Amino acid sequence: MIVLGLGQNAVKGGQGEQFLQLERELQKAKSLGANLFCTQELFLTPYFCQVQDPKFFDLAEEINSKAPIVEKLCSLAAVTEIVLVASLFERVSEGLYYNTCVIIDSDGTYLGKYRKSHIPQDPGFEEKFYFSPGDTGYPVWETSIGIIGVLICWDQWYPEAARMMALKGADLILYPTAIGWLEEERELLGLAQHNAWQTVMQGHAISNGLHVAAINRVGLEGEIRFWGQSFVCNPYGEIIAKADSELDEVLVVSLDLNKQKEFRRIWPFFRDRRIETYSDLTKRWIE
Repeated sequence: MIVLGLGQNAVKGGQGEQFLQLERELQKAKSLGANLFCTQELFLTPYFCQVQDPKFFDLAEEINSKAPIVEKLCSLAAVTEIVLVASLFERVSEGLYYNTCVIIDSDGTYLGKYRKSHIPQDPGFEEKFYFSPGDTGYPVWETSIGIIGVLICWDQWYPEAARMMALKGADLILYPTAIGWLEEERELLGLAQHNAWQTVMQGHAISNGLHVAAINRVGLEGEIRFWGQSFVCNPYGEIIAKADSELDEVLVVSLDLNKQKEFRRIWPFFRDRRIETYSDLTKRWIE
C-alpha cells in the first residue's frame, strides 16, 4: 500500500526556512500514515526563473550521494521512514545546471536522480536560461513501497514521458510542479489553463492505467500567482484528493494498487498497442 504525502506551500523564506518547512511537512505526513512524500518543484527556493539573472546560479547545489543537501535529505527520510522525492536546482559545473529530483528510500538510501527533460521558455518561465535538458532518460525507482516514476512540471504535457515510465512498471508518476497565472492572463485564460493542466495528467493516468500526482506551490511570487490545487488521480482519471488553491497544505491519500491491477486487466491498453506503427514518433514533424 502506498500512502502518498504531498507538500504544497508558499515560499516565504530562504533555503534554511524551506528545509524546516519540509521537516514540518514530513512529520505531519508521517502522523497521517504517509510512507512516500514528494515536494513541489524547486522547493528550497523562490521560483527564480521569472527573470534571466546570473546571480541565481548561486542557488544551485551539487547533487550526489555525498553532497551536503542530499545527506540531509537522506537523514530526514531515514528518521521519518518515508520514501522522499525532493526537487532541487543542480550544479554540475559553472555553465551546466539541471532541474533535478532526488529519490531516497525509506531507510535513507540515495537511489538516484531524475533531470527534467522538457525545458520551457515563456514569459515568466525563463527556464532555458538556467537548465540544460535532462540526460537521465526516464528511469523508474524500485522503493520499499513500490515502483515510482518522477517527472517535473513541463514534462507533464508530454504523453511519451509518462508512457515510458509506465512501460517500465511504474505504479505511480509524481510531477513536482511550479505553475501559475501571470496576473494579466488570469481573468481571461486562468480557468482554461488550469483545466488543461489537470486534464492532461488525468489522461496520462487513464491511458497508462496508473495513479498520477501533481504537487504545485501557492502564493504570489513576482508576476506569477501559483494556483496550488495539488492533486492525485486514480487510473480512471478520477480526482481522489485535491489541495486548496491558496493555502499551505500537506495532502495525504492512500493508493489502492489492487484496483490499479484490476483496471489494467479490464482495459488492456498495453496489449493492444501497435508498436510497429509508431516509428514516426521519433521525428520532430511528419511531412
